[in-house]
Amino acid sequence: MKINWGTGIVLGMLAFISFILYLVITMVTNQNFSHDLVTEEYYAKEMVYQDEIDAETNTNNLSTKLTGKKTLDGWLITFPEELESKAVMGKVFLYRPSNMILDFELPLKISNNSFLIPKSKLLDGRWNITIEWTYNDKSYMYKKEILY
Repeated sequence: MKINWGTGIVLGMLAFISFILYLVITMVTNQNFSHDLVTEEYYAKEMVYQDEIDAETNTNNLSTKLTGKKTLDGWLITFPEELESKAVMGKVFLYRPSNMILDFELPLKISNNSFLIPKSKLLDGRWNITIEWTYNDKSYMYKKEILY
């Protein structure tokens, strides 16, 4: 049996289409490939986005900015001195873009205008840190990407 040009092109296209379909089906059904969303319930988060903008504006209006640095004990966050440590109530959320299993949340307890995230909770690499707190019935929020 002789194969002409037309038959060869059709067979080549069918082989290519079959190969692409095999790859797509393998990638979608294989559990080794994670398809996590960046945030769960992102529609609900969108509804309260203006509150986040207002809280970040309040943080930017403080006399001094929050600072963070890597220390031997972990990540040290320094708050402005104008805030009374006992009146600050909130939480610290650390998000690891590469693996959602490593995400964690800590209650915010400031002492001497600083907060330490222990080294034992942090792996080397990129983290997104979000600090939410209230002070004198006013909401504040600080977001930053850090490299530990």
